[in-house]
Amino acid sequence: MSAIDLNARASNNFVQKLAETQALLQQAGRDHAPRITLACSLGAEDMVLAHLVNSLQLDIGIFVLETGQLHAETLALLARLQATSRAPVQVFAPVQEAAIEFVQREGKDAMFTSIALRKACCAIRKMEPLSRALAGKSAWITGLRREQSGARAEVPSTDRSDPAIVKLSPLADWTWGDVWHYIAENRVDYNPLHDQFYPSIGCAPCTRAISLGEDFRAGRWWWEEEAAKECGLHVKANQIQHTET
Repeated sequence: MSAIDLNARASNNFVQKLAETQALLQQAGRDHAPRITLACSLGAEDMVLAHLVNSLQLDIGIFVLETGQLHAETLALLARLQATSRAPVQVFAPVQEAAIEFVQREGKDAMFTSIALRKACCAIRKMEPLSRALAGKSAWITGLRREQSGARAEVPSTDRSDPAIVKLSPLADWTWGDVWHYIAENRVDYNPLHDQFYPSIGCAPCTRAISLGEDFRAGRWWWEEEAAKECGLHVKANQIQHTET
């Protein structure tokens, strides 16, 4: 059974949600272009947003963090997105020397040793490239949804808490069923790992399939306690303790 067959169930007010999402993206394009970008993890939510940006013909670029640890399926999807996207797709990779030195010093399985080392790996492979991707931007778009985890339960659609940059989450109130309904209706390309029970997909060493009844993000950093399961990408600066799509 595909992820579409399993999950595509629209909310009763999906049409309204879609209209509000489209309006938010269009307004963001008017307010911030060309200093706005979509952070695309190549997960289902971000592929929906990439499709919306392209179908609405918005002046919004897309970027992907290629951590050097992505699944082959994710890299193949990236190539397809680059080949078909109207909006330019930039790829940001970690500083090669820093990644090599970390592995040489701590070992390739360092992320399993301690939370500190896992976050140090995320800092090299995600946080530093993210800082380059957002340099000079006044707004960025994410695929965060409140339903994804307890830590994201109060995600606002527009977050102005950082005076340097506005963070937009146009799918904040979408359900997983809404996401897959949109994918099905619009024939959006998606990562085939979703068909193998990977709802949340990150780096290959740190992602596994989940079982029926497990939390949406249970497959991310599954050896850690729930409270630790963020890489820093979507944690406010005063909450980040590191040396995170």
